[in-house]
Order: sequence, then C-alpha cells, then structure tokens
Amino acid sequence: VLGSVLLQKTASKIATRCHGRLPNPLTRSGTTARLLRGVLRSQRRFVMGPGEPYTCTPILPHFAAEVHGFSLAGKDPLPADVVARIKDDMKKYRVLVFKDQGRLSGERQVQISQQLGTIESTFYKHPKSPHPDIFRVSNDETEGCVGVGRTGWHIDGTFQTRPFKYQTMHFHSVCEGGETWFVPLKEFYEMQDEETRDRWDRYWMVTREGLAHPLVYRHPVREDTSMMFHCGPPFCAAWAVDDDAERSSERKVSGRMIAPHVVQDELTRRLDEAVDRIGIKMSWEEGDFAINDNLGNCHYASKGTQNPKKKAGLRILHRTTIAGEDVPAKFDGRSSKYLDLR
Repeated sequence: VLGSVLLQKTASKIATRCHGRLPNPLTRSGTTARLLRGVLRSQRRFVMGPGEPYTCTPILPHFAAEVHGFSLAGKDPLPADVVARIKDDMKKYRVLVFKDQGRLSGERQVQISQQLGTIESTFYKHPKSPHPDIFRVSNDETEGCVGVGRTGWHIDGTFQTRPFKYQTMHFHSVCEGGETWFVPLKEFYEMQDEETRDRWDRYWMVTREGLAHPLVYRHPVREDTSMMFHCGPPFCAAWAVDDDAERSSERKVSGRMIAPHVVQDELTRRLDEAVDRIGIKMSWEEGDFAINDNLGNCHYASKGTQNPKKKAGLRILHRTTIAGEDVPAKFDGRSSKYLDLR
C-alpha cells in the first residue's frame, strides 16, 4: 500500500512538471518517461481470474495490451478457448503483444495464424523466409526484405476489395530505434473538428486498380468508426468526393477528383501529431509476438527500422497476413467499389 501511495505521489509530481498533463510514456524518453512507465506498470498488474488462459496488461487505457507469462510454443493447435479469448481481446485492444516468446518456428507462426483466419500471402518470398506464408523483413537485404512499411502511414491490403483483417508480427531479432508506430483510428477520427470529419466522410481512396474505399467506414467487428487509407505515394491514384445529396445514403461519387498527395499529406501531418497523444511508438523486444487489428488502427515503420546493422543490430521480423472477410462499408450502407478512371 505504501508503495502504491508513493507511486501515486510520483505521478502527481510528474503531472505538475508537465503542466498538469501526463505525457504518453510510450512516445517519450528520459527520466520523466521512465518514472511514469514504472507508475503505469505498477497500476496495471492484475491477478488472473479462474479459468482465464492469460491476463492482459493494457499499454494505454484505450489501446493495446501486453500478455506476460503465457507461451505460444508447442506442436498442437492452440486450445479453442485461447483462440476465442485472443479474438475477444483483439476486438477490445486492437494490438496484442505476447512477450518473451523466444523464436517460434515459421511452421508454428503459420499454424497460429491459421487459427485466426485464412492466411493470404501477397508478398515477395525472401530466400531466407522459413515458410512460404512468412514475410521476412529486415534492415539487411541479405536477411530479409528492406524498407517495408516506410512509404507512409497505412492499412495493409488497400489494393484488395477486402483488406487484411489481422497481421501477426514475430520479432526474432530487433535493432536499436526500430519502432513501429500505431494510431487507433476510432480515436483519431473523433479527435478531429466537425468540419474535418464532415469533409472526410465524403472522401473515397481510389487505388491504382480503380478500387474506391470509403475513407471513413464502420469497423466490421467492433462496429465503431474506422478509416481506410494508404499514405504511400504508389498506393493511391486519387481521392474521389461525394456529391451534395442531403441524405448520405443517396450520395454518388461526383466525378471530382483530388490529387493523391493533398489528402495523404493532411493525414500524415495529423497522424504524426496524433501518435504522441493517442498512439504508441512501439519499441520491440526480441521474442515479441504481436497480433495487429489491421482494420482498427494504422501503422508506420519508423526510420530507425532501417538503421545500419553494424551500428544498431540486426532486425528480423516474421509477418503473416490474415485475409479480410468484409468489404469496407459506411454506416449508411455504401461500400467499396470499382470506378471507371478513363
């Protein structure tokens, strides 16, 4: 109890130092952030209840969680109750990080991924990948694919009618500075002013293939607001805009197109600001096994993911992608569609 009181006093002092507002400890460095991380860890320890396969420790109150003391290793499939719990926790937290998993084999990662849905592999197969369905990513081109995720904030699979549902990310080795940045999309949309939300509600991201996704739509599992975009220059051909019909369900794409960079630059600027307020700059540890709700948050591979191996260490990430099950649909029922760009 005394320790808890002292930690609460420490948090109060930190808040005073920060002019009444506690910083996000996952996007800061230095003594203040280290003290605050200690406070949060002490306040986030929970006792596992009877019948629970594992316990989640929230990273932020509204977003992401860690799992400690539970092993994903083995030859048999995960028990059905564990898989059901993982899916429930993904609906709640959107990013789930199983800590201290060692180096699971490619076969094991694929087996776990298959229990989450249908694996869909659309990527280049690096010669050192341990399995055809494992995307091997690195900061050394002889060890894995380089530059992955660096083109901009994004959701994976926007080139498809049904973008990916989940990714699994297993870190066999990490490099210094190799953070992945995550921003939860419900909170990102809700933090915008009314004019911005109304404007975004009318936008459609048009891919090079002519597929138009609504920028703002309903998450198919959580049933709250989410967003669909890719800020990488090669991935967006234009932004289509709805006409001015009073009822949103009756709106049609007007034929007016906005140049890709206009909206991409706006999103990038606002996401760069938002990650320090509502998101996470995830500093990975060797053995981390993460599951990402690809439809509930966007992510970005920081510059440090490509730090030179000789200075920062070797980065090895094994990733799988789980096929999407739903075509993105707005709250008024309109959904992704192909446009004639001629």
